[in-house]
Amino acid sequence: MLADVDVFLTNYTIVDPEIYQLWIEGFSSTEAVCYLKQKGFGHLMGVHIDLITSDVLDHYRTYSLIERLLHSPIKLIEQSCFQLEPETRDLIIEKYYSIDDAVAREILGKKLSSRYRKDLDEVAEKTGVKLKSCRRQFDNVKRIFKAVEELPGNITNNIKQLFNIPEELAKKYASIVFLACLRFETSKKKLQYLSFNDLFACSQAVMIYWTYTYQHSGPEYYDTEMDKEFLLDLRELRCLLDKEKEIKHLVCLRLKPILLERAFHELDTNFRSYWRSLISIAVNLHRTRELRDLYVDLCEKLIEPWRQNGWARDHVNKFLAAITQSVLDLEISRDQETRCLWDRYMQVISICLDKMHHA
Repeated sequence: MLADVDVFLTNYTIVDPEIYQLWIEGFSSTEAVCYLKQKGFGHLMGVHIDLITSDVLDHYRTYSLIERLLHSPIKLIEQSCFQLEPETRDLIIEKYYSIDDAVAREILGKKLSSRYRKDLDEVAEKTGVKLKSCRRQFDNVKRIFKAVEELPGNITNNIKQLFNIPEELAKKYASIVFLACLRFETSKKKLQYLSFNDLFACSQAVMIYWTYTYQHSGPEYYDTEMDKEFLLDLRELRCLLDKEKEIKHLVCLRLKPILLERAFHELDTNFRSYWRSLISIAVNLHRTRELRDLYVDLCEKLIEPWRQNGWARDHVNKFLAAITQSVLDLEISRDQETRCLWDRYMQVISICLDKMHHA
């Protein structure tokens, strides 16, 4: 009696994490073989170099075929040509969209154009990252930017859903997209000391506190759109200029017990300059040019004077905490509105100045 037998053949695609990482980093197949040979790969088992070369070439061919699907990870998830374990699939997507902080810093502030792509050899030389990897990272940034720049809602969530990448990585791309959309100045010579992580923290703060998503939720709100009403309302903080003496008194009361005598004397002498700089930045942020130059203004008006006067990072944070709280404690007309504006403004300014001040 004959029995019916169902037969299913499968051929799972093998992804070697080490070889895939070399491919991601822009190693040619020849360079990858040399690298593995230097590490003693296959030596203990007596594997001939020809077999290693053949294996690497096989992996590289597979990754090149998968790459076109990685441009739209949803297609990789839905396709059936490559049998991939979910963990393996997630790994190759995450690795493909990985981005070096040094490369990301070079891309910030640049137009995502074909002309700039041709100049990536300079980025490769400056960062020590292979040209092929720089091109992959640039293309990924450009691809993600085009996909999400006009989508409503939270940028990070949009990137996670469209590209199936982890949240922390999606946040990195969200910051790059945000800075590009609003054209924040990050390329000037005096800002070159700032790392990508510095600007990442600054941009995340702006996205959280100064965009429409701060007080609104829903798919119709963008966190690439500044809260224009808030920026216009910041002009009301001009009234605080008349309260300079009271605020200085409160700040000095807080800081005198915890600062060295020399540092306290310097603050007492230059308080007016620091105070007026904070207010002038606030009341001009409604102007597009001033908003784009936020990091430049913070650097020129506050960071550079603090550096010249020997302020340490801890000194900066104590001053910012004291001046923020002193205004909140002040008795002023229309106090609740002013307090809310000041607190929301200083949430971002405090984070930015903390990250930007490299002692």
